[in-house]
Amino acid sequence: MQSVYTLARDIKLLILDVDGVLTDGSIYFTPQGEEIKAFNTLDGHGLKMLKDSGVELAIISGRSAPCVEHRARNLGITHLYLGYESKRSAFADLLAQTGLNAEQCAYIGDDVIDLPVMRQVKLAVAVPHSPNIVRSHAHYVTGAAGGRGAVRELCELIMQAQGTLDHALAPYLA
Repeated sequence: MQSVYTLARDIKLLILDVDGVLTDGSIYFTPQGEEIKAFNTLDGHGLKMLKDSGVELAIISGRSAPCVEHRARNLGITHLYLGYESKRSAFADLLAQTGLNAEQCAYIGDDVIDLPVMRQVKLAVAVPHSPNIVRSHAHYVTGAAGGRGAVRELCELIMQAQGTLDHALAPYLA
């Protein structure tokens, strides 16, 4: 079996689920019915560093919420697929839009709805609270929980495998 670093070496696109990955999976509603989610700033900075290193970012989520659109804009994520019951079709459209193939992609998810994409990409990642079936299809399970640094961990893993992590951290160590 290939090491996770070997799998991550040629990744050109990181695809993220939202609920349970970019968040802890909790969904809050205001009295007016507006959906609110809490995003982790460590994950956000990791995504910015990864994007600056040359890896594209995308979100595919089964749910649609204005707060996710706002967070994606804040992070510079332009490939945004919200409200897709079939993540497989969103993934196919994403590949057509980017001109990439599945062997150039990584995906991080937390539930069975993520399996159709996880089973196609070169690097499939799950968070620790995922069901057993999801973890069994992952090449890597993060140590950190979803919404609590899992995405940052994956970003740094990809950058380390691609030799870009030291460069990304250098300004903070000067």
